[in-house]
Amino acid sequence: MVVRQETRPGTGASSSGEPPEFRAAVAGMHEATLRSEVFCEEMPAPQRIAPYASALSADVTVEGTDVATGRLILLHDPDGNDAWGGAKFRCVAYARAEIEVEMITDQMLGEVGWSWLEEALDAHGAGYAAASGTVTRVATESFGGMADESGSAQIEIRASWSPVSTDIAPHVEAWGELLCTAAGLPPVPEGVAVIPSRRGQRGS
Repeated sequence: MVVRQETRPGTGASSSGEPPEFRAAVAGMHEATLRSEVFCEEMPAPQRIAPYASALSADVTVEGTDVATGRLILLHDPDGNDAWGGAKFRCVAYARAEIEVEMITDQMLGEVGWSWLEEALDAHGAGYAAASGTVTRVATESFGGMADESGSAQIEIRASWSPVSTDIAPHVEAWGELLCTAAGLPPVPEGVAVIPSRRGQRGS
């Protein structure tokens, strides 16, 4: 997979002019291994948040149905950023998944959703600092001509953290696991190899 790299307008940066640190970090995004249920591809990165950025989007599909979606943005500021705890890199992640309607009233849902992220990062050895974010629950009810449609519920997790190294593969893998956990997929049993997803192959 070739990750598209975007830069802030006016920097004049190109793939050949990017800092070696950033190129190494993006290379790590290429090396991440995701479950076969995760379809992952590059997407345009925001151009005004940091001097350098690269982004991925992903959908989790089970039996032809998308059950979760998300994106991961890697930001880089060679001078460091006070808002990132002084770090030069920042991961910004988003995950949304369908959940059972009954779960929407669970007072622990937010705390549990955040623990999915922390546990995924720890499980993949993705060292990080200064993590922050939100967990949002969304309930949908139908009325009038749509009253016959059943209600639905979703959980949305928005988070950011500062990687402690330029090895970004574990962070991408943790994000992929977060998507699968939020979607309710069971964890891969210990000792069973993960079959990598086919990135960029939807519809082929």
